[in-house]
Amino acid sequence: MLLVSILLLILSCIFLVLSGIGLVKSLTKISYFLRISEYIIAFVLMAAATSLPELLVGITSAMNKVSSLSLGNVIGSNIADIALVGSIAILVARGIKVKSKKIKKDVLLLIPLSILPIILFFIGNVLSRTDGVILIIAAAIYFRYVIQRRKGFKKKIKEKVTKLEAVFYSMSFLVFLFLLFFSAHFVVKYAVEIARSMNVSYLLIGLFMVALGTSLPELTFETIAVRKHPEMALGDLIGSIAINCTVVLGITALICPITSSLFGMLITSAFMFIFIFLFATFVHSGSKLYVMEGVALLLLYLFFIFIEFYFKLV
Repeated sequence: MLLVSILLLILSCIFLVLSGIGLVKSLTKISYFLRISEYIIAFVLMAAATSLPELLVGITSAMNKVSSLSLGNVIGSNIADIALVGSIAILVARGIKVKSKKIKKDVLLLIPLSILPIILFFIGNVLSRTDGVILIIAAAIYFRYVIQRRKGFKKKIKEKVTKLEAVFYSMSFLVFLFLLFFSAHFVVKYAVEIARSMNVSYLLIGLFMVALGTSLPELTFETIAVRKHPEMALGDLIGSIAINCTVVLGITALICPITSSLFGMLITSAFMFIFIFLFATFVHSGSKLYVMEGVALLLLYLFFIFIEFYFKLV
């Protein structure tokens, strides 16, 4: 049984990697056809796609009157995206060049965008339906601002993509996206089975496998994209965080107002702000995200895990 689980895990990992490669190629071709940059196409299309799990969790939790689950999921996902996914992408690429001043400006705007739901929550100790509307309006303003500046991201594109090819690659994007989520599910499933058969504690399984499960689609896509298409990886990362903080929480709050423990919210939201502030500072301060900055984010993530462990055990 253990051998079967190992073989199925390897097979799932192969499909995961292949789907990531397919997504990068599909998005590249779509960006060529639309004559817009890889950054914008990933910022809008891929970020929206990889935020679907968080949105589904938010809608489901709101309909079951446990909308606080969405709040924790969004904060945890943003922390994992920046500190785990972002740091690994930086390490894999041995540094990511950031030449565009517009990307640097976009990432700075993530700071007020991520603080907004926290401020709204602490004003009334709840994210109300009115707050949900405010968050969705903020998302619309931010995304319109980025998309309106798409001409500034344009490059000279030599390769031409026909309409027929564009339709094909749009369909392949959807197929590879489904394959990505499908294979990520089974990677986590068989990894948990192997861990259980090796008598690994349920606490460790929950801590690492759940984090892996929620971040695996972004992790796969960005580590594959970052080598040849670094702006695509950054677009997905920045766009995902923006959507999580605004659209996901906004729709969830519209269905059912979000309440949570003030103490727990204070700790996790403080960590999220620190991670986003550091990442934005790293991107804005130079022309490259360096390996040491990736290491710093990863170490801080491990410290965050330790703090979460400590407060759950005491």
